[in-house]
Order: sequence, then structure tokens, then C-alpha cells
Amino acid sequence: MKYPNGVKQKNTTSKEIKYANRGMTLESDINISNSYYIDKKIAYIYKKPTPIQLVKVNFPERKKAVITEAYFKEPSTLDYNGLYKGYYIDFDAKETNNKTSFPLGNINKHQIEHIRNITNNKGICFLIVRFNKLDKTYLLMGDDFIYHIDNYDRKSIPIDYFKEYGYEIEYKYNPRLDYISVIDRILGGKNGY
Repeated sequence: MKYPNGVKQKNTTSKEIKYANRGMTLESDINISNSYYIDKKIAYIYKKPTPIQLVKVNFPERKKAVITEAYFKEPSTLDYNGLYKGYYIDFDAKETNNKTSFPLGNINKHQIEHIRNITNNKGICFLIVRFNKLDKTYLLMGDDFIYHIDNYDRKSIPIDYFKEYGYEIEYKYNPRLDYISVIDRILGGKNGY
């Protein structure tokens, strides 16, 4: 057989190629899932806008304003909030390329206190953490997260903690990341929608 440029091609069929997350970020997966929940009237969960204070705006044309300088008004809390079956839900989405643990430096102190306050007031609060290189996504409830913060002197949460106390969220077609089914299991109900 004649190969292009006389070079034999390597056989790549023996290696398994994963396409699960190609082009998708955790945030876009969650946004797609939230749109599904809203469209089907299952839950109303939204991405919170980051509060900014405008300082300078350039108006080259009447309808083409350009923000040239702005700053954050206040520290943001968590990424998403909303309602499900009468419950207040508040959560953050984080990604890491680390294979063995989730670095706590990815979460600010004011966010930790926010998680503590929401869980203390009986809201449903959690983290969705994607381990990119493992192609795994976990939901870790706020009280389990706070327990780790309060009882372990580590700068990260080991993957084994997510496996033991968290819930793996499988990829699906619709919704992309069905975290509401995990919340149903935690609430003691079966898929209520």
C-alpha cells in the first residue's frame, strides 16, 4: 500500500478516544440543564450576574456603548440560585485539572461563609465540581463541604471524599447534567418530575 509522502500512518484505533466534554465547560453544561428545567417547569434556577460598578463608558455611537472601566461592587456569593419544589437552592460550579483533589483556593472565604449560612438556614446548598482530566462531575452538599472545612486541616478536598460523600452526576442528553435527580434522592423522593 502506498502511504501519503511515503510515511506509514500510525494505528490509532487501539486507543479509546473520549468525546464526552469536547467543547463544553461545566458552566455551559449547567446552563443547558437549567434551560431544560425551566422549559419543562421542573425548577427555576438561574446564573447570578456579577454586580459591577461602571466607572467609564465610551459612546462611539448612540447604540454602541463600550464599558472601558468598571469594578466589582461587592464580592459575589455563589454562581446559581433558584427554587425547586418550594426549596431555595444555591450552588457554585467549579472545575479543576487536578486528578487527586479539589484545591480549596478555588473558593473564597466569603463563599465558604455563604455556604455555611445557607445550610444553617435549611436552604439546599452545594458545589458541583468537575475533575476535567478524570471526566467526572460530583455534587457535594454544603454541609459535607463545611464538615470537611471544619474538621480537616488540608488545602484541598481529596477525590476520595467526593466519592464517599458526594454524588457523581452522569452526563445525559437532556438534561445534560441532571443534578435535580440528585437533589430528589437527597430529599428522599424519587424523580418527582
